[in-house]
Amino acid sequence: MKLKVKEQIKVLLSQEGIKQKDLAAILSQKTGHFYSATNLSQKLGRGLLTYNEFVEIADILGYEIKLEKRV
Repeated sequence: MKLKVKEQIKVLLSQEGIKQKDLAAILSQKTGHFYSATNLSQKLGRGLLTYNEFVEIADILGYEIKLEKRV
């Protein structure tokens, strides 16, 4: 079963021991746009997270997004 982006990010946050509010603060600092834990949670819940935001979050957590052609 495939995880939704919201679920993927929550799993990664848990694995890395980072709270959503801390991620929001780091994301704000890195991008120059304000993110609160509530704002980030709403974006995730509504499916409004952009691809660029997802890439930034993955980078902050030490991951990269890799696309592979299905066989």
